[in-house]
Amino acid sequence: MAEHLTKETFIEKIFDYEKETEWKYKGERPAIIDFYADWCGPCKMVAPVIEELSTEYKGLVDVYKIDTEDQQELAGVFGIRSIPSLLFIPVGAQPQMAAGAIPKDGFIRAFEDIFGIKK
Repeated sequence: MAEHLTKETFIEKIFDYEKETEWKYKGERPAIIDFYADWCGPCKMVAPVIEELSTEYKGLVDVYKIDTEDQQELAGVFGIRSIPSLLFIPVGAQPQMAAGAIPKDGFIRAFEDIFGIKK
């Protein structure tokens, strides 16, 4: 199941943007963060796919969600203008942002291309 992040858990698990100026991911596995809002139709379409991926890729990819209504500072830090926005975070490389409702095969391709993970 995808873990919901707050500012505090984001700083602890992903990146301390208050102290660091250069991106430095704290996780041990690649991760994906789904920036969403409860009122967003396309977000509701992506939500079950995110949950499926969190189960299918358990132990390979960490899956997180950030409610942009509740965590406006985090949304601002990443310049989120449209939702859903998905942040793909490889280990040891720069994160990549994708906007819009991505189909499941799009996520699987991204996991292969960005993370080097094939199932």
